[in-house]
Amino acid sequence: MKLSDFNYDLPPDRIAQNPLDRRDESRLLVVDRETCEFIHTTFKNIGDFLPRNSLLVLNDTKVISARLIGNKSITGGKIELLLIQEVEKNTWEVLAKPRRSLKIGTELVFGEGLLGTVLDLLDNGQCLVNFTYEGEFFTILSEVGLIPLPPYIRRQANDEDKVRYQSVYASSEGAIAAPTAGLHFTNDLLDELNSKGIDSAKLTLHVGIGTFQPVKVENVETHKMHAEYINLSRIEAERIQTARDNGKKIIAIGTTVVRALESASESGTVNQYDGYSELFIYPGYKFKVVDALLTNFHLPKSTLLMLVSAFADTTLIQKAYEEALRHQYRFYSYGDAMLII
Repeated sequence: MKLSDFNYDLPPDRIAQNPLDRRDESRLLVVDRETCEFIHTTFKNIGDFLPRNSLLVLNDTKVISARLIGNKSITGGKIELLLIQEVEKNTWEVLAKPRRSLKIGTELVFGEGLLGTVLDLLDNGQCLVNFTYEGEFFTILSEVGLIPLPPYIRRQANDEDKVRYQSVYASSEGAIAAPTAGLHFTNDLLDELNSKGIDSAKLTLHVGIGTFQPVKVENVETHKMHAEYINLSRIEAERIQTARDNGKKIIAIGTTVVRALESASESGTVNQYDGYSELFIYPGYKFKVVDALLTNFHLPKSTLLMLVSAFADTTLIQKAYEEALRHQYRFYSYGDAMLII
């Protein structure tokens, strides 16, 4: 299976740079795997295409304000950090710019009393930084940090992004990118679906920097997948498995939910999960849990596009993307959505 099988041409003007005024006014392309038909609608109508006897599974991860701009304490030189992951209490792997100006022991100053000290310069181009502060770390981040928008959004993050680059049900802090399929839901829409018998369950997958890393090998099967943290509680795992046992359809809200559910279901039964997963889903993978998938439109040659192609069919997804381009859909994080049933 070749990397070029997952390539397509996307005009730059189709990349959404800002969210719409209303979350649920995004367009929705419904893809029927059985009939290979496409239906164009608006996201607020998603309930018309979901079985009443179904369960939405949501990723409740919350994007942290992981982009920090500060200064070196001695020289005053500007430094920019992107927090990647916490490796132990108050110590984070970070991407630093400019990295060449840092040495072990360099002290960094940010706002609100947040200080950092470089502990190590790693071989992978990242650094280890220990932070000191008074108060609650994520609260301080929300005051002094910026939301880390994806590189294809070519503008500075603003206060609106702190709200709109989160789902309305985001609660578990730790992601540095949003699980974007969930951005289209409003609380009213979730209540409306619930009134139709479409309930929801939650899990957590903290989206990491790897979601933006390109696949660099031509032979897809040899790609090394990045690890991401997943937490699926025993209670929620039992809710999902009970729904399956009762014949309910499991609707994954986003590729992160697919990856989490499939990681937690190696035995064929949904189990509690607390740890990291490197599961790589590409065409040929046999799905064990998910019956339908809501997703945004993904980058060419990305592992996310490979997962979606595995769930539907590579040719069908290629045709769906051509359909979306022909009908002027908006792509990527702040773009429109696709429901695969």
